[in-house]
Amino acid sequence: MAEQGPGNQEEAPGPGDEEEAAPAPKKRRLAAGERYVPPPRKLSTGVSFGAEHFAETSYYFEGGLRKVRPYYFDFRTYCKGRWVGRSLLHVFSTEFRAQPLAYYRAAARAGRLRLNEEPVRDLDIVLKNNDFLRNTVHRHEPPVTAQPIQILVDDDEVVVVDKPSSLPVHPCGRFRHNTVIFILGKEHALKELHTIHRLDRMTSGVLMFAKTAEVSKRIDEQVRERQLEKEYVCRVVGEFPEHEVVCEEPILVVSYKVGVCRVDPKGKCCKTIFQRLSYNGRTSVVKCLPQTGRTHQIRVHLQYLGHPIVNDPIYNMDAWGPARGKGGRIDKTDEELLKALVEEHRSKQSLDVLGISEEELNSSAENKDCAGSSDCTKVAQTDPVDEDSCPAKDTEDPERGAKEPERNDIIPCPQNSDTNLETLEKNKELGSCENQEGQRGEQSSEEKDPLCAECKIRRRDPSPRELVMYLHALRYKGAEFEYCSKMPQWAREDWEE
Repeated sequence: MAEQGPGNQEEAPGPGDEEEAAPAPKKRRLAAGERYVPPPRKLSTGVSFGAEHFAETSYYFEGGLRKVRPYYFDFRTYCKGRWVGRSLLHVFSTEFRAQPLAYYRAAARAGRLRLNEEPVRDLDIVLKNNDFLRNTVHRHEPPVTAQPIQILVDDDEVVVVDKPSSLPVHPCGRFRHNTVIFILGKEHALKELHTIHRLDRMTSGVLMFAKTAEVSKRIDEQVRERQLEKEYVCRVVGEFPEHEVVCEEPILVVSYKVGVCRVDPKGKCCKTIFQRLSYNGRTSVVKCLPQTGRTHQIRVHLQYLGHPIVNDPIYNMDAWGPARGKGGRIDKTDEELLKALVEEHRSKQSLDVLGISEEELNSSAENKDCAGSSDCTKVAQTDPVDEDSCPAKDTEDPERGAKEPERNDIIPCPQNSDTNLETLEKNKELGSCENQEGQRGEQSSEEKDPLCAECKIRRRDPSPRELVMYLHALRYKGAEFEYCSKMPQWAREDWEE
């Protein structure tokens, strides 16, 4: 499924690695006290998600939400160059702060930490080059809307869907099964899909996948040459001007972790054309024609114009100040802005809407934001469905996930680390958190995991309304195709809030 493998051993292994065999068994006699370290494995570049991945857990539906039953999952990585000669305890204490050291000691006692497939008994063990680490965790995924994915086109070349809001395109951050890629594979038997473009997690609308590498390459060329026409619709605050509005303000990423951008002279050049479609006395429906593909481009430009999207969970918040970012007026430092945004969502118990969790915030409280780090700008190229959870590259899609840092979401970037210890890999059948025989839509009795902090917390579920943002990809047109979805209900002239 992937078209390119990682360029060096330091890059994060992606889901394309999941089918590989474990490191080679011991083949020579070791000297007294010598610890065997296997040679590095050759990373696979063409493996997709398969039946065993889909069988890791199951969905159930409750209160208008699609939920994933918690499950056991292995994260894995090779020893980084800077870790060589350091103890595992030191690496955990300095780079992986999502959990306290007491958790890692307990995980080792429970057999959940493995070094070269051998259980770790002593966290003081010194790491060597090519050491292979595996960490088994109990994984909880945030809920998404129960609205089904509508398949618009399914032919020999492409699959085109109407993506619901709140659903990430591919596994990233805390999302795996609650993603378009997994649902299409698990419920529609659509596998080996090549991601052509992406939509931000909270953006709905037309989403295209290629069925072959050749088709993907052909459309990618149109994307690079800017031959792809894109049309979005949104509902914004206030009376948008009747005449055509062109915004060419440069956009800068403020935070890859929280997924926030703003207009700034130091940002990247971009251009969006806006045209009002209707006005109901309070809000306007606006057609958006992005000419470039910067992260959150439409949302940031609308905020700058003083007409943010009505229910934008980032760019229409009190944290931006009285002007809410209009004209670039913020009156806060980037750090103050991020803190205010997080606190506003924390007070509303809606951090999941941002795609981050309390644990992730706590783990990075003492660290610098990832925006200046290569950790977030590096993309795991082993599989196109598993990019890092940060909007590192600008693509031809202005609404690709910023976390989606939605990449909305988020495996936190550890301090000075090339990759988190936790990278995608298959479940090793350590058991299921819940009885898999429970009927869909009817949650069965949970088996609480003694080491899992999430099992001890009861979180407020978002309402389906909270999981919808009024931004929709209405049409994508290329040299040989044009795909459209229906106008969303909230964009109709007679719609009332």
